Amino acid sequence: MLENKVALVTGASRGIGRAIAERLAKDGATVIVNYNGSRDKAEAVVKEIEEAGGKAEAYQCSVADFAGVEEMMSYVIKTYGRIDILVNNAGITRDGLLMKMSEEDFDAVIATNLKGTFNCMRHVARQMIKQRGGRIINISSISGVMGNAGQMNYAASKAGVIGMTKTAARELASRGITVNAIAPGFITTDMTDVLSDSVKESLLAQIPMKAMGEPADIAGTAAFLASDDAKYITGQVINVNGGMAM
Repeated sequence: MLENKVALVTGASRGIGRAIAERLAKDGATVIVNYNGSRDKAEAVVKEIEEAGGKAEAYQCSVADFAGVEEMMSYVIKTYGRIDILVNNAGITRDGLLMKMSEEDFDAVIATNLKGTFNCMRHVARQMIKQRGGRIINISSISGVMGNAGQMNYAASKAGVIGMTKTAARELASRGITVNAIAPGFITTDMTDVLSDSVKESLLAQIPMKAMGEPADIAGTAAFLASDDAKYITGQVINVNGGMAM
């Protein structure tokens, strides 16, 4: 389905990013596993992909670094000749109520989640225009759709991602490039594993389907948006949240 395609997935060493990288590789794409922190975790993803018969490579870069992202895109283009799919998944949280949130915590989340997504789109666009095609898939969040108490910075960053997605979709549509966002609800990852049982119960009460999603649910949506089946879809936000936001 994605044979001969080259995909770059940011923040792909764990959680949703890892699931997306593995799914795109399974569907035939060569995947660049971007990571910022743990090389071991990124290499483990590469190893898993290769053992399943796929092709992958790990690349360290903070998406918040404008020049570093430019270097990463140049490396991928030089090595593989193209970039067909960009998945902007890298993200961090620094939760806290408005009255207690520090400027540093606000800025850090905006730098990675919002500016990082801009940096990657900015530096991949020229190559995709040259290729006369490409798929950009941005990972937003239900927090960016509905807001969430204690996540002023995160919700702002993810709402901003939706605004950038729609704008880029309008700018790039005539060049054969689609730009869409996925807004996950509560997904079982190491970020949710640390929550207490009582917090998890209160979360489940808000979800009409009474269950948290799996990383594979997001990966399947990303694989669809990356495929030819989604060639006429652009500027959309796909909510994958068990019915929390309708």
